[in-house]
Amino acid sequence: MTLNLKKVLIVGGGFSGMAAAIELRKLDVDIDLVELDPGWRSYGAGISLGGATIRAFKTLGIADEFMRQGYGSDGIDLCLATGESLAQLPTPRLAGANLPGGGAIMRPVLAQIMANATRAAGTHVRLGCSFTSIAQDAAGVDVSFSDGLKERYDLVIGADGLNSKTREAIFPGSPKPRYTGQCVWRMLLPRPAQICRPTMWMGTPKVKVGVNPVSQTEMYLFVTEDRPVHERLDPATFPKILINLLAGVPAPAVQAIREKIDAESQIVYRPLEGLLLPRPWYQGRVVLVGDAVHATTPHLASGACIGIEDAIVLANELSHTREVGIALEAFQNRRWDRCRMVVENSLRMGELEVSGGDKQEQAKLMQTSLMALGATI
Repeated sequence: MTLNLKKVLIVGGGFSGMAAAIELRKLDVDIDLVELDPGWRSYGAGISLGGATIRAFKTLGIADEFMRQGYGSDGIDLCLATGESLAQLPTPRLAGANLPGGGAIMRPVLAQIMANATRAAGTHVRLGCSFTSIAQDAAGVDVSFSDGLKERYDLVIGADGLNSKTREAIFPGSPKPRYTGQCVWRMLLPRPAQICRPTMWMGTPKVKVGVNPVSQTEMYLFVTEDRPVHERLDPATFPKILINLLAGVPAPAVQAIREKIDAESQIVYRPLEGLLLPRPWYQGRVVLVGDAVHATTPHLASGACIGIEDAIVLANELSHTREVGIALEAFQNRRWDRCRMVVENSLRMGELEVSGGDKQEQAKLMQTSLMALGATI
């Protein structure tokens, strides 16, 4: 079948947008990608990845580079707050026997890997640029840009994140991201030899602490805290707050981390927000992917995963038909249940943490969610 799709615009150069560019270039589609940040930077510390994400990396062709620059592992160690081992959760090798069931990497490192792959695929990247207007008819989309250019496209993909300008343009008045009552603290640290997979210390009310290796020499700390109000905090206060949060976790490994925190520590603080846009996820020839349509909290370590999967499924559906509308409808129908599950189950796990709710429900949610993520996309 000859693809009736010659030129596509992707708005946003995050993980979902870059994945869409990589996959659509495999179909020999001409791709323009515009990214508002002139430095094409990715903020944050480490990012935890499940087996489904590594499977998606394999599809994109970046799994080997992830293994070279990141850290792959099998299993998750659960410990009591005092440090004693509680259990090890298995993480099936969804990407095949030669790739691990999970892992982690520094977010800027992953962004650079994907940016290199995006450019190598032949994508036309314009940085420091976004659209100023979108007008479409049955045959295409006319777009004006902040750098003064005007272009016509067969399809526009909005991959511009949680506060998507594309979402507001095609669905004005649509739901906004909702604060969940939790925040997460992250910090990069040297990796001791005994930390060889994700490790979490359980049983401390209102605070969840974990570490995950991101390379052979480094790991990142993540601390989830209940915080009723979405507020801006002075970065100068970050070290003291994090030191106090870790005081209630007596595990020797956690206290060793606590002793390393000082005024020079690079600490990232992020209030947790969620969003699930009701269907439709597209209007005419403009479609939304990733956080623009289903932003999730990190409780299932699957936000980047489902955004990258969006790109893979969208390209797959576009390759099956000459009719863009048919492809976009099939795309959203394939993605809806899976993305809704991740967003809703992640939010529910956060609610149970905040309320001190049923531990059995939390365990069941985790188990059923991980099983669902193991299914093919």
